[in-house]
Amino acid sequence: MSGHANNEQHAPEGITVKLFMMVWFGLLALTGIEVVLAYIQMSSLVLMLTLLIGLSLIKTVMIVAYFMHMKYELFSLKVTLFPMCVFCILMLLVMMPDAVRALGLRAQ
Repeated sequence: MSGHANNEQHAPEGITVKLFMMVWFGLLALTGIEVVLAYIQMSSLVLMLTLLIGLSLIKTVMIVAYFMHMKYELFSLKVTLFPMCVFCILMLLVMMPDAVRALGLRAQ
């Protein structure tokens, strides 16, 4: 039983509560910017949506890198997961025309 004490896993260097708090406050700030952008009357809807999607992608990368600990994973795991994510997104896009047609929505 005493052999288990030697098998403890330690967090990679650089992971601190301060780092997680900085990331959390960064995510909070980006969310605040998104809320403000949603309420502002912008002249270009395309610009507003592009900004919102860009901010969401930045938040996604921060969450995956720090809170899901992908920043500290092996490169081979990252290379394996990326094509799978692209495949899932493509499958969602393949199904999107059917969802739009089922709802009776048309492009304007």
